[in-house]
Amino acid sequence: MENKTKPNGSANLSIGGKTVELPVYSGTVGPNVIDVKSLYAQTGMFTLDPGFTSTASCESQITYIDGDEGVLLYRGYPIDQLADNSSFLEVCYLLTHGELPSSEALADYTYTITHHTMLHTQLDRFFDGYRRDAHPMAVMVGTVGALSAFYHDSTDINDPIQRMIATHRLIAKMPTIAARAHKYSTGQPFVSPRNDLSYSENFLRMCFAVPAEEYEVNPVLAKAMDKIFILHADHEQNASTSTVRLAGSSGANPFACIAAGIACLWGPSHGGANEAALNMLREIGSVDRIPEFVRRAKDKDDPFRLMGFGHRVYKNYDPRAKVMQETCHEVLDVLDKRDEPLLQVAMELERIALEDEYFVSKKLYPNIDFYSGITLNALGFPTEMYTVLFALARTVGWIAQWEEMTTDPTQRIGRPRQIYTGAAQRDYVPLSQR
Repeated sequence: MENKTKPNGSANLSIGGKTVELPVYSGTVGPNVIDVKSLYAQTGMFTLDPGFTSTASCESQITYIDGDEGVLLYRGYPIDQLADNSSFLEVCYLLTHGELPSSEALADYTYTITHHTMLHTQLDRFFDGYRRDAHPMAVMVGTVGALSAFYHDSTDINDPIQRMIATHRLIAKMPTIAARAHKYSTGQPFVSPRNDLSYSENFLRMCFAVPAEEYEVNPVLAKAMDKIFILHADHEQNASTSTVRLAGSSGANPFACIAAGIACLWGPSHGGANEAALNMLREIGSVDRIPEFVRRAKDKDDPFRLMGFGHRVYKNYDPRAKVMQETCHEVLDVLDKRDEPLLQVAMELERIALEDEYFVSKKLYPNIDFYSGITLNALGFPTEMYTVLFALARTVGWIAQWEEMTTDPTQRIGRPRQIYTGAAQRDYVPLSQR
């Protein structure tokens, strides 16, 4: 990756009568950053930033978020434009190549991904080693990590051809692995991918087709699935993406790095948020009970919290939430579930959140998780599959970020520091004297 950051002045830090000059850099858009990598050498001090919320861990050209304005860009393109006009594989090409493809390039790319969707036969047997009641995310972590044991010809991170092959394999095989995780949990036979179907059509067929009858993919549902994948494809340096980059900084192979990202995504504060939002809507149950739960949400002494509202980054309306809301309605319409009680609860909660002074003042706007849970439920996915679908979509973002990190000439192995508050040095006391 060609680094594009340029010095844009400096910041002076005064410590103990000594002034230290630190370079300031500007990105294309967004806040400037102060380069503190020489701080320890000059002062003997580190910075403390729990959660790294005020620290830029890398230079990136992939995704940009403006949380205050509610903006999300993939390679400069607004997320709503991509969701409305693009396909998921076109977005995959954009994220991994940096530009939108020509018609010919997209056709070649689609052919390549489609013809990599099959799994090694021995890998299929891998699933038999899991308990039938294993969580699908546990299956995903184990199976994706095992890919490196089957595809030795794409684990050399210093070979650009092998990195490209690994990228294609991960994007192509993730839907097959995810669908098998679903089928395994239900006790149904695996359904192999077909080369005449699109990415999302293939995924829905592999999840819901059975040998006893023909399965026709509804185009509205396939388009909705595509949009869900696009909306979740990347999201800057979130916890799972940072995990992939940190794992990759050691030189680990791409399959291991993506497995690490999946493990991080499994956490309820990250990928499990849409499941939590759906469970909250089910707990509320009906519109007439909303005032009770809103009062509880405002009570700081009540542990209840409204899930699916607010975001760590967005301090405005999540730009993905509007697209997800429209997609939710489209799915419910085609499935004739317009009177879905959960949707009625969701719509009333959204109205309150956008008008009530408490929510507005705290910028607790509905986020993407608020509607995605309802949509996935209507599509027929059990709640334990929600995070799996998130991982499927986010794989392209992870692999794009991994490739960018791998080719960054300034990349070093990740090694955060700490402020130590444990015991000072002390001498060992023999067991008989304790």
